[in-house]
Amino acid sequence: MENDQNTYRPPPYNSVALPTQPPPQYDEVVGARGWGDPPSQPYYIPQPLPNVSVVQVPQSPPPRPKQRLSCGNNACCYGRSGGVVLLLVVLGIAIWLGVFYVPTLMAGYQSSSEANRPSELEKDICPTNSVECDGRQDCRLGSDETNCVRFGMNMALQVKTNISWGFLPVCNSGWSVGLASQTCAQLGFRAVYGTSIVKDGSSRTLTVTRKASKTIQGMVSVHSSSCPGNDAVSLQCVNCGRQQSPRIIGGAVANLGDWPWQVSLHFRERHTCGGTLVAPDFVVTAAHCFPSTDSTSTVPSNWRVYPGTVSQLNLPPPAMVQTIIIHESYDRSTNSYDIALLKLTQSVVFSKSIQPVCLPAYDKTFPPGTSCWTSGFGTTMEGAASGSTSLMAVSVDIIDTRVCNRTAVYNGQVTKNMLCAGNMLGGKDSCQGDSGGPLVCKDSDQLWYLTGVTSWGTGCGRLNRPGVYSNVSSLLPWVYSKMQQLRP
Repeated sequence: MENDQNTYRPPPYNSVALPTQPPPQYDEVVGARGWGDPPSQPYYIPQPLPNVSVVQVPQSPPPRPKQRLSCGNNACCYGRSGGVVLLLVVLGIAIWLGVFYVPTLMAGYQSSSEANRPSELEKDICPTNSVECDGRQDCRLGSDETNCVRFGMNMALQVKTNISWGFLPVCNSGWSVGLASQTCAQLGFRAVYGTSIVKDGSSRTLTVTRKASKTIQGMVSVHSSSCPGNDAVSLQCVNCGRQQSPRIIGGAVANLGDWPWQVSLHFRERHTCGGTLVAPDFVVTAAHCFPSTDSTSTVPSNWRVYPGTVSQLNLPPPAMVQTIIIHESYDRSTNSYDIALLKLTQSVVFSKSIQPVCLPAYDKTFPPGTSCWTSGFGTTMEGAASGSTSLMAVSVDIIDTRVCNRTAVYNGQVTKNMLCAGNMLGGKDSCQGDSGGPLVCKDSDQLWYLTGVTSWGTGCGRLNRPGVYSNVSSLLPWVYSKMQQLRP
């Protein structure tokens, strides 16, 4: 099947029999390689989610046939009335137990069902007369107001209102640090990093009004003219995309600060996927790291997030996961929309070894041939038996989607929500255990931007089989929308 490239289809994730034994331990040697999988599988085979022990409840014995009782004497009737009294006592005890213990049991159930919270966010309830981007929340979870802000080149702030019929720049006149802070908080960031002026000659713009609103789209009005002096707002909500170490070594062990946005995601105390820190409270990763075949994979308390580490043998204190949001359109059979967002219980403290990466502008694309970088704790050799104890990084080139969709490559399976990166001759690739980790590219402003999320591919580093990543630019509205709904 592998040699028949015309008929190749990547198998769905649930087509792989999950191992029943615990995942292999890391070798106690720095640089040990990752765990193995069949060569044509996606990068991540759910690392084996332990089977849940089911307590078998014995069935009640079959009911005895009812007996006719003849109360021909007082003794018999007394016995029946005594049974009634006993029944009332039992019922009373049952009610008492229910009053005191059911709330506790339900609280425990609700706590364990926090994993279902993502579905709540995905299924917002909106009235039929709801209006998007008018500054007033109509939907129960506010989804009508979460796709109203975006960023252009040079962090140019662009806002959509219910009467603007599209995104427009915001004029710097009347802008303030207070508005900048409010807008960043609206987007799910803790604070504003900086605001400045960017030139924009658009003929239709937005100007700040004195209207009171919790959202920036409710505080601006449309003007049919350019901004005074063409001065529009540039806004940066977080200091991002900066390497603390200028040294880059591809395909070798990384030092602290080389890729400070990389995190290791542990499921039940074992590295399972990578992730990328994009804000103090949020991590972007892959949807397939949380397989629907095992409900325990979507329980937040089963996961730990380790930022700022380059070794699985020397882990820092972990961050805890509050909510797991999986893209509602994720399709495990086609790998489409393979992205997820983790909301942490507490914000991460930034340091030299812990920094967020920048999210790209809404229309930002890196042309084919651009040299980018992917990193992770996965294997560096296809079919290896254990994950790398050290963070590895390798340079990969962006590949034209048309090339990736050729019959001899992936035969049309790379959608607009995906991108290819690697080397068509093989040798440079992400691999098993790198899933959910970052593909980052450096722009002309010398900042690093999250361009892709490690998703799938055939084998590792094979000829005509480059890595396929979720395209962050095309999925950016979803990321911002969920960050706003879960903002601190």
